Amino acid sequence: MSLVELIAQADETGLAASGLACLDRCVPLFGDGVDEQVLRSLWASLADGTGWEGALAEVRRVLGAGHDGAPGPDRTEGGAEAAVLARRMLAAAPAERTAAALRTWADACSAAALQVHRLLDTTDEEVAPLVTAELRRQIRVLELLGGGSPGGGLREALGVSTEGRRVLRAVVSRRARTTDG
Repeated sequence: MSLVELIAQADETGLAASGLACLDRCVPLFGDGVDEQVLRSLWASLADGTGWEGALAEVRRVLGAGHDGAPGPDRTEGGAEAAVLARRMLAAAPAERTAAALRTWADACSAAALQVHRLLDTTDEEVAPLVTAELRRQIRVLELLGGGSPGGGLREALGVSTEGRRVLRAVVSRRARTTDG
C-alpha cells in the first residue's frame, strides 16, 4: 500500500504514532542540547492510552514550540528551513486525540518530514536517498501499527523512529562541520 492509503486507513493510535514518529526523527533540528528522549512521554501516552494532552504540553514547554523561527544547529538556508518545519510539526500536534485531528496532523507531518529530508539531502541524485529512506520509515511505522498488535507495534515503531533520528542527527552534524570549516 502507498503512504497515502496507509494514512487513510490508520486508526487513532496509528495516526498519532505516525505523526509522532515523523516529529521524533526531526528532534535533532531542535538544537544541540535537546535530549533525544524528549518525546518519550508522548510515546508512553500512546502505549497506555492516557496523558497525551499533558505530555504534549510538557514537550512543547521543553522544546519551546512557541518560537517557530528559532534556528537549530544547522544555520544554512536549508537547515534553518528544516528546523522551522520541525517546530511547526510540534506546534500543530492536536491536544485532543481524535481521529480527524490526528489524520490531519499525521498527513501534515508526513509531508513536512519528507520536505525536511529533501532540504538536508546534499546528493545530486534524482531520487534523494534521505527522502527515500524517510518514506520507507513512514510506511513501515504505519504497517507496524496496522497489524493489530498495538503494544509490540509501538515498540517497533519507536525503534524505526530512533534509527531515523540517528541518521538525521548524523546529517545535521556533518552539515554543521562542513559549514563551520
